[in-house]
Amino acid sequence: MVRAAILREEIKIPEGVEVVVEGSLVRVRGPKGVVERNFSYAKKVKISKEGDTIILETYFPNRELKALFYAVVSHIKNMIEGVLRGYRYKLKIVYSHFPINVKVDGDRVIIENFIGEKAPRIAKIVGNVKVTVTKTDLIVEGCDLESVSQTAANIEQATKIREFDRRVFVDGIYIYERGYAD
Repeated sequence: MVRAAILREEIKIPEGVEVVVEGSLVRVRGPKGVVERNFSYAKKVKISKEGDTIILETYFPNRELKALFYAVVSHIKNMIEGVLRGYRYKLKIVYSHFPINVKVDGDRVIIENFIGEKAPRIAKIVGNVKVTVTKTDLIVEGCDLESVSQTAANIEQATKIREFDRRVFVDGIYIYERGYAD
């Protein structure tokens, strides 16, 4: 079996996006905001910028290094896509027994009267993410895919039911759509 001695990927930087590479730190700025990420865990992946192209290289990759390399490539592509278009997750507020009250307070989502509980359940908002509450929906938007998806997951996990039968108590907040903000 012959392995390639070098693995190289070039990512074109679209117009309107500014990318700064400082060692293992990559900062992407665009119309929707700024996303910054430290890739110091990927020491064997070399990240550089030449003109309007980001170049990623690694040498003598084995299976694990290939997986790491393509994960870094995907993260950088998601960062560029996020500052251009943004990400949006939609969550549905579902209840059949007790009406759920949801409100945003700073960096927390407070869920009150969930299955009749007296104490509110709290979900943390991660990073620079905007959460909007309508009557039956929650909309989570931002330019960093990881922050948006983690915030949506925190909200969904905060309403997880443990003691009751899931077939009877469908109450909760569930992700039903995810995609781009534009």
